[in-house]
Formats: sequence, structure tokens, C-alpha cells
Amino acid sequence: MRRGFPYFATGLLCGLAAGVLFGLLFAPSSGARTRRRIANEALHVAEIARGVAERAERVAETVGERVDHYLGRDEELAWRKVRELREGVRRYTQTQAQL
Repeated sequence: MRRGFPYFATGLLCGLAAGVLFGLLFAPSSGARTRRRIANEALHVAEIARGVAERAERVAETVGERVDHYLGRDEELAWRKVRELREGVRRYTQTQAQL
């Protein structure tokens, strides 16, 4: 079910864009007026796309920071465990040497 979703979404967006374009082209308006409307709509869509891209970039940065944070915590915990094990081995070795 999920494998076909990107194709469905792409088809839906392309169909929507084609519908808007054909609606503007075949509207009962003059050519200059229609071209002006198309240009305005294109600018509007470009602004929306920029906003979406900026939000996606912020989300990607946030996710990256969180992943780095959690990986760093796991690495720190692992090194702490290594130090504890080394200390335990050192103490055990000293105890065995004293016997």
C-alpha cells in the first residue's frame, strides 16, 4: 500500500497543476489578462514552495541535531562503561596480585 503512495501523490499534484493551467488557459479572459494571472499564480506557487523548503530544512536540522545528541549520549555511556570495566579489571588484578 505504501509503495504506491509517492506515485499517487505525484499524479495528484501533476493533475492539479494541469487542471489549474487548463482552467486559466481556457477561461473567458483576454490573453494578456490570462498570462498575467498565470504569472501571478506562478509567483504565488513559488513563494509557497520556498516556504515549504525552508520548513523542511529547519525540520531536517532539528532531526539531525537530535540524532547527534542521542548518538553522542550513547557514545558517552559506552565510554563510561569501558572505563568502569577497565577500573574493575585493574582492581581485580591488584587484588589477585596481593594474594
